[in-house]
Amino acid sequence: MLQGLRFLIVRGHPKLDDLGPALPRDQWTLVEAVRFQAKTQGDRQFLSFENGDQISFREFDYQTDCLASGLAKVGLKVGDRLFALLTNSCEFMLLMIAAQKLGAIFVPINTELRGIFLEHQLRNSSPSVVAVDDGLIDRFEGIDTSGAPISTVIMVSDEEKPMSGLPSSLSNATQMRFESLIDSKPNAEAMHDTRPEDICTIMYTSGTTGPAKGVVMPQGHCYLFALGTIAAMELTSKDRYFCCMPLFHANGLFMQAYASLLSGASCHVTKRFSVTDWLSIVREEQITVTNALGVMPEFIYRSPESALDQDHALTRILAIPVAEEWGDAMEDRFGVKLRQGFGMTEVNMVAYSDLDDGVLAGCAGPVLTDFFEVIIADPETDIELPCDHVGEILVRPKVPFCFNVGYFKMPEKTVEAWRNLWFHTGDAGRIDSDGRLFFVDRINDRIRRRGENISSYELEQALNEHPAVTESAAVGLRVDGAGGEDEIKAVLAISGPAPDPADFLDWCVPRMPRHTVPRYLEFVAELDKTASGKIRKQAIREAGVTPDTWDRESANYKLRRQ
Repeated sequence: MLQGLRFLIVRGHPKLDDLGPALPRDQWTLVEAVRFQAKTQGDRQFLSFENGDQISFREFDYQTDCLASGLAKVGLKVGDRLFALLTNSCEFMLLMIAAQKLGAIFVPINTELRGIFLEHQLRNSSPSVVAVDDGLIDRFEGIDTSGAPISTVIMVSDEEKPMSGLPSSLSNATQMRFESLIDSKPNAEAMHDTRPEDICTIMYTSGTTGPAKGVVMPQGHCYLFALGTIAAMELTSKDRYFCCMPLFHANGLFMQAYASLLSGASCHVTKRFSVTDWLSIVREEQITVTNALGVMPEFIYRSPESALDQDHALTRILAIPVAEEWGDAMEDRFGVKLRQGFGMTEVNMVAYSDLDDGVLAGCAGPVLTDFFEVIIADPETDIELPCDHVGEILVRPKVPFCFNVGYFKMPEKTVEAWRNLWFHTGDAGRIDSDGRLFFVDRINDRIRRRGENISSYELEQALNEHPAVTESAAVGLRVDGAGGEDEIKAVLAISGPAPDPADFLDWCVPRMPRHTVPRYLEFVAELDKTASGKIRKQAIREAGVTPDTWDRESANYKLRRQ
C-alpha cells in the first residue's frame, strides 16, 4: 500500500490516517488489517523466523481462520483469556490473531517468569486456555492455578514431539497439540465482528510498589502502536524489519511485527537479541530497519568494528535511549539514521524524533498532537510546570480507544494512575521551547534492567521467601558499564548468620526471572526505616556500592540459565 507513497511531513510526522491500509478509524483493528492485507499483499512474505518458518499475508489470514475455528471447538469465546507463555514463533503470532477473531483476549507472558511472578499473572488474568512451549511447561510446576478456570492447555513446539505430561497444577485441563487445532476448517459463524473498542490484549508491565499490572488494550490502541511506527520509521512495502526483541512486549509485537503487517513490509523474527550475530543477520536477511531498546544499541555500538559495518541494506534504527557519547558515532560507523521516541504499554508511543535531525540524547521529539496531550507536571501536585522544567510526564488521549482502558482487575491502581484526569507515567522529562519532549530519568522505585521494568515489590516478595531473610529492599543503581540501565542491589535483613552470597544467588536463580537476580547483595541485621515504618530506599540508592556490598561480577559468579 505504501510503495511509492510520498511522506508529507509536518514537524516530522506524516498524517497517520493516510498510512498503512488507510482504513477509516472505525476499522482500526488488527483483525481487519490482517484481512485487508491478505487481499492486497496476497502471497508476498509477511513473516520469517530463524527456524526457517515463513508465512505470507494470505496464508496468515487463512491459518488464523483455521486456528480460530479450532479454538472455538475447545470453548474459547468472546471475553475469554488465552494465556500464552511462548517464545518468538509463528505459532505465537497465529494464536494471537486467531483468539482475537473470536473476540477473545490474548495475554502474552514474559518467558523468563517463574514462581510467584508467573503465578500472579496467571491468577490475575484467569484464563480459560493456556498455550505454552514444550520447553517452558515445567514453569507451572508448583504454581497455584486454583483461581484460574483453565480448561485447555495447548502445547507448542518447533518440531514434532510426543505429548509430554502436564504438571500437577494443570492436570485437570485437557491437553492438546497446536497442530491438531490449526488442522480445522474455517468456520465463518464462529468469527466475531471486531471493533476498535474491543479489548484484544492484556500485557503485564511491572509497577514499582505492587504486583505487576495487566494493561487492558483495545484494538485501536494496538493498531495505533503499529501505525505510529510506520510514520516514524517511514516504512513502505519495500522494507524488511528485523525483530530480535520479545513478542510479549509492545515494542516487538506492535511496533515491529504488526507495523510490518500494516505497511506491507516483511519481518524477520529471532528468539532473542545477540550482539555477536546481529550484523550477520542484518546482512543475510537484507534488513532495512530495526529497533534496539535499552542496552541493545550501546552493545551494538561497542561491539568490535568490522570491514562489513556498512556492507548491508540497513538504513534506520529506532534506538531508545541514545547517549551523547556514541549516538553520532554509531550513525557514522554503520551508515544508518537513529530515531528516538517516548512511550509505554499504557499510553502508546506519544512522540518520535525526526530522522532528519541530528542525534540529541534523550530527545523523544515532538508529541503526536493529533492523538495525545502531554504535559510536564510537579509529581507532588500535578500542576503543570513551565517550559524546560523537569517533572513527571503526564499523558491523556484525544482519540477514543487508542489508549489503555485500565489495569485488569485492579481498579484502585487504575484510579491511582489516572488521578486528576491525567495518566501518570512515572517518568521524569521536560518539554523545550520547540515543543520537543525529552526523557530525563525514572521516578521513585522503578527498576529498569535488560529492557524490562521490574517491580521491586515482587522481587522483594521472592527474596523474602528465603528462610534466613526477614525482610528485604531492592533498588536500582546506576553504575559505570551498565549501558544506562540499572543494576539491582538487594539489602537483606537476616535472622542469624548471613548466608554465603553465592549460595544465596544459587537459591534465587530457579525462583525468579534471570534479569531480576540481584548483582549486589548486602546483609544487615535490620533495615533502616522512617517513623511511619517505610524503608529508606533513597538512602540505599545514595549509598550505592559500599565496602559491605558483595558484587557477583567482582566475585566472578556466573548466572546459569534454567
